[in-house]
Amino acid sequence: MRRGVLAAGLVALALATPAVAGHTGWTPDELERELTCPTCRTTLAMSDAPVADRMRDFIRARHAAGDTKGEVRERLVAEFGEGVLAAPPAEGFNLLAWLLPIGGALGAAVVLGFLAWRWARGEKRERPGDPSSNGRASLDPELERRLDEELARFEG
Repeated sequence: MRRGVLAAGLVALALATPAVAGHTGWTPDELERELTCPTCRTTLAMSDAPVADRMRDFIRARHAAGDTKGEVRERLVAEFGEGVLAAPPAEGFNLLAWLLPIGGALGAAVVLGFLAWRWARGEKRERPGDPSSNGRASLDPELERRLDEELARFEG
């Protein structure tokens, strides 16, 4: 009885090893979300265009053949160009597409932080001649004399 269980276990292991080795670790659905249709510029998963159907068929055939995800992606990029990638590769000039939004967000955060800090401190610029700065504003003596005359006329 023990020999039968041991033999069955060895047969199961022998059959399981090729099945595990044939598993590529990716699904066609994953790659379809990472690629765009060259016709309508939506992901392959959402596109109904005939070229998208052919691309999906190609992906499924290469997946069944055991190709890696990178190999299939490279072949599609070679045929349709880099525009078929939903996200540009993070290298060369395309690196700007990844860095500019991050840099812009960080810059905006710094500016907003500075403005909030300044607002919280209640900092106010003093302008010359501003009546709110240190009591009465200094006026030209002639203008001050005329103002006093006008006020006296209205009061009296």
